[in-house]
Amino acid sequence: MEQNFVGWFEIPVRDMGRAKKFYESVLDIEIQLNDMHDLKMGWFPFAPEKPGASGSLVYHKDFYEPSDSKGVMIYLSCGDVAVTLDKITKAGGKVLQEKKQISPDHGYMGLFIDSEGNRMALHSRQ
Repeated sequence: MEQNFVGWFEIPVRDMGRAKKFYESVLDIEIQLNDMHDLKMGWFPFAPEKPGASGSLVYHKDFYEPSDSKGVMIYLSCGDVAVTLDKITKAGGKVLQEKKQISPDHGYMGLFIDSEGNRMALHSRQ
């Protein structure tokens, strides 16, 4: 295989403005909004020369529904899980699991519910 298996992800939202504000404040990034009529997307930053996938916040009244217990679990990379988790509650989310070591070789993880009700995860090497 010449690349990582995951090529793109989409996070369902109920309120694009609220979700954009949440992820921008928690991850210290800028999300680019794109209105495609019934489909609204908020693209995460993408660096094509670096490994890993990018993705988008996405709103469509018929095809996307946030969930705190169903569906795929997305792990977002960050510098330090503990530092990023500290921002979750202030930004309108809820921490489900504090920073926990996966293993010495695989780093750390934490779980949270975002501003839209999605169960999400964080990963860092430190």
